[in-house]
Amino acid sequence: VQLQASGGGLVQAGGSLRLSCAPSGRTFSSYHMGWFRQAPGKEREFVAAINWSGGSTFYAESVKGRFTISRDNAKNTVYLQMNSLKPEDTAVYYCAAGRFYIGEVADRYDYWGQGTQVTVSS
Repeated sequence: VQLQASGGGLVQAGGSLRLSCAPSGRTFSSYHMGWFRQAPGKEREFVAAINWSGGSTFYAESVKGRFTISRDNAKNTVYLQMNSLKPEDTAVYYCAAGRFYIGEVADRYDYWGQGTQVTVSS
C-alpha cells in the first residue's frame, strides 16, 4: 500500500499550489487523511486533516485561512489547496492515512506516502 503525493513545485510568495494524494493498493474512502510537512532541520509538523467522509476538517494555526483540505472518495484522492503561500511554507509535504485516528500526532497514522517538495521563493 502506498500513498503517492504530487503537485509540489516552486512558486513565488503569494502564489498557490494544489497537492494531491492518491493511494494505490486499496481504497482509502474509510480512512481519515492528513497532511504533514517537514522543513530542513525541523520536526515533521501537522498541517491539516480530514475525516473519512469529508465532513470534518482540522488545520494547524499557521495555515488556517490559507490552506484547504478536501477529498473525493469516488476518485480515491485527497487534496490540499494552498493559497497565499509564504517562504516559511517551504517543506516536503506528506500525506498520511489513519484507519481510526485523525489529528496532529504523526505516529498514530497507519500509512504514509513519499513526500512532494514545495518551495516558496520570496
